Amino acid sequence: MRYYQIFMQRCLDLAALGPGKVSPNPMVGAVIVHDDKIIGEGYHQQYGQAHAEVNAVNDVLLKFDNAKELFQQSTIYVSLEPCAHYGKTPPCADLLIKHRFAKVVIGCRDPFDKVDGKGIEKLQAAGIEVIVGVLEDECKWLNRRFFTRIQKQRPYVILKWAQTADEFFAPDDNQQFWITGPESRRLVHQWRSEEDAILVGKNTVAIDNPQLNVRYGDGRSPKRVVIDRRLELKPDLNVFDQSVETLIFNGVKTDVEGKNKYIALEDFDRYVPQYILYQLYLQDIQSVIIEGGAYTLNAFINAGVWDEARIFTGKATLTAGIKAPKINGIIAEEIPSGTDYLQILYNK
Repeated sequence: MRYYQIFMQRCLDLAALGPGKVSPNPMVGAVIVHDDKIIGEGYHQQYGQAHAEVNAVNDVLLKFDNAKELFQQSTIYVSLEPCAHYGKTPPCADLLIKHRFAKVVIGCRDPFDKVDGKGIEKLQAAGIEVIVGVLEDECKWLNRRFFTRIQKQRPYVILKWAQTADEFFAPDDNQQFWITGPESRRLVHQWRSEEDAILVGKNTVAIDNPQLNVRYGDGRSPKRVVIDRRLELKPDLNVFDQSVETLIFNGVKTDVEGKNKYIALEDFDRYVPQYILYQLYLQDIQSVIIEGGAYTLNAFINAGVWDEARIFTGKATLTAGIKAPKINGIIAEEIPSGTDYLQILYNK
C-alpha cells in the first residue's frame, strides 16, 4: 500500500495545480507507472478541456513510440474515479479501456450521480484490475469544494475577516480603518483567485467601495456577490463596473443588466444565507469567500452554513466599535502573516 501511496501523492500534487481554473469540475491528477517508474502524467488544467487521464495518456504517446504496448503493462493512478459519461469531454473510463491498462488505482469515488461508481464498474467489466481508496481522505479533502457542492447542494463557504488586537471588526462611525498589513492583503487577493465568488453585504460596499478583484495577486478575479435588500447602493460603485459577473441579491427585482444580475429573494426575513447559497449552487458556483461586513458574516455563522474561517488579527486596537464575529470551530492553523496573525478554523 505504501508503494501505491507514493504515486497517489504525485497525483494529488498535480491536481493541486488546478485551483481557480477547473471549477465546477473537480481537481484531478493522473500518473502512469511502468516498471516502478513514472512514464507519463497529467492533470485537469482548464474547465471544458481534457481531463487528467487524457493528458497523462497523451504525455506517454508523445514520448514513446511503443506507447500502446506500454499501456498494457502499466498502472494508471488517478486521484478521482474516472468519469463514465459524456460531458464536455468523452468518458475517461472508455479511454483507459481502449488502451487496455493492466491496473487502475483510484484515490476516491466521484460522488457526482453520473459517475459515482459507474466508472469503476466499467473498468472492472472490461477485465481491468481496479483498486480504490488509496489516500482516500486526502483525495476527498483536496476536492472538498466539489464534494460540498455535489453532496450539500451549496458552495463551499469560506468566511474571512480581520480584527484588531482587542477584537473589534471596524469603527462604529462608518469610517475606513485598515487592520492588516500588505502581506495579508496580498494573501487575501491570492485566495480570491482560487474561489469562484466573493460575497459582501451592502454596508461594506457603501463604506469601502471595494473592487473585490485580485490586483495584488495572480489569476482571475472571482464573480462578485452583493446583498442589497432595497437596492440602495449607487450604480457608479466599483462592484457594478461590469468587469466581472456580479450577482445582486435583493428583495425588489430579478433582471440582467450586462454582467450585473439582480436576483430577488421572496423572503428576506428568514433563511437568507441558505437561499443565497442555493441560488449560487444553481449558478454552478462551487465556492464562495465571504468578506463582510460583520452583520453578513454573523448571518452565515448563526445559520451554521460555513465550512472554513480565516481570521486575521492585527496589532492595532480600537477600544470601541463593531465587535468582530465570534465563531467556534476546529483550529487547523495558527501562523504569522507579516505583522498580523492568521488563524484558520473548520466547521465541526
